[in-house]
Amino acid sequence: MLTKSNYLTGLQCLKLLWIIKNDKSRIPDPDKVAEAKFKEGDLIGVLATKVFPNGIDLTNLDFKLNLEKTKEFLSKRKPIFEAGFLIDNLYSRADILLPVEEDKWDIIEVKSGTKIKDINIHDLSFQKYVYEKSGLKIRNCILMHINNEFIKNGEIDPKKFFIQENINKDVDSFSKRIEEMSYESINKRIEEMFKIINGSEPEFNVLDIPSIEYDNICLDEFMKSLSKDNIFELYRMFTKKKIEIYEKGIIKMTDIPEDVKLNEKQQIQRKLAFDGGKHIDKLEIKKFLDNLKYPIYYLDFETINPAIPRFEGTKPYQQIPFQYSLHIQKEKDGEIKHLSFLAEGTEDPRKEFMGSLKNNLGEEGSILVYNQSFEISRFKECSVVFPEFESWVNNNILSRIKDLWDVFKNFYYYDSKQKGSTSIKYVLPVLSDLKYDELEIKGGSIASLEYERVTYGEVDEGERLKILEALEKYCEMDTMAEVVIVKELREIVKDN
Repeated sequence: MLTKSNYLTGLQCLKLLWIIKNDKSRIPDPDKVAEAKFKEGDLIGVLATKVFPNGIDLTNLDFKLNLEKTKEFLSKRKPIFEAGFLIDNLYSRADILLPVEEDKWDIIEVKSGTKIKDINIHDLSFQKYVYEKSGLKIRNCILMHINNEFIKNGEIDPKKFFIQENINKDVDSFSKRIEEMSYESINKRIEEMFKIINGSEPEFNVLDIPSIEYDNICLDEFMKSLSKDNIFELYRMFTKKKIEIYEKGIIKMTDIPEDVKLNEKQQIQRKLAFDGGKHIDKLEIKKFLDNLKYPIYYLDFETINPAIPRFEGTKPYQQIPFQYSLHIQKEKDGEIKHLSFLAEGTEDPRKEFMGSLKNNLGEEGSILVYNQSFEISRFKECSVVFPEFESWVNNNILSRIKDLWDVFKNFYYYDSKQKGSTSIKYVLPVLSDLKYDELEIKGGSIASLEYERVTYGEVDEGERLKILEALEKYCEMDTMAEVVIVKELREIVKDN
């Protein structure tokens, strides 16, 4: 049986499709982030059904009963949620089937994104193919996605929260046009997928990489199989260009011929692949450090960004800061003081968050962050919502912010152990022994999920306090990392 999700997997990676059908034990269990996205998707799906209050819900029925009830309720001519169809070993369930005209149906596919993606069109293309094969007359294919201009004002109105877009023309085009995969129509693509499923395990195709949207063990295995300093580590080179180089048999940076155009940073990587060591521009590092003014405030934020807004005046996926860590150093080589904020309660944390920052950031001195666009955006957004902070942000804070990322994204310092990344989690290990691995919470995405779980979910007090402590340690690590990196950079240029 080829399901809709199998079909979408096959479009992105035929090797993964084979594994899912023939050796599923190789697929790792979804992590916490993936599980949270599934749950969020379910909530959005439920909200979408409220646009059609008279609908018949078949969501929780088992496979066989779902198929039986779908046939039964088609004659009722009411909206059906999760109607299932199986024909010629093809299976699909519709988020919403909407009866229209005398004997036709609209397919409504609900997505948690805010815009149409190619994969969404392929999704509806497969559904339409299966439903028409099953005897339904399909009038329109509609993508129902989140309205990114929606602003919460009281109870959420599903009709305003979602946008419905008719994508018939796109679906027809995607069903018929010649794809990169070498077969012409949805029918031929399906035939090819059945051949793959029933054959031996295919090799991973590097041409699939640009189309892979989700976690893929085949891609992970491929990347792990490559040698150190391989061309996929080249900094900010388009994936398609990397594939073009790879397809010519060039895998290592040392094998790249002189006629392949590389930018300055990529040339540094190639040189280190030959010579080893590090690239260090002491003059530029010193300029950056000399531009820092004491006291230095090492700052980092954590945020949540729920698809369904929790607070009045907020939009879907809006970043809501709930935590910060702040290390303060009043003078060079001086003591480091740590302060922090972690919101408690279920109310909008932003006003208290901003008030705490105002109390602790002083009137002068550099505010050091890593990737300043994120913190600057949160400062600006919060000052618009809470105008009592507007003058403070615009006239004091913004001019004081300095970005430690500048040193690494500009390759003033680069170590090949960073593998082409300038993320703080790749930079930190080459400059210190500090490790995120030893923390209970190791990344920002998990921090956000855990905060939401213990703040808005039902957990016992012991679990809540345990997670809050872990959140404090994780956020503190982010700013301690900044402290340590600056200290190491000063050591590097101390004789200049």
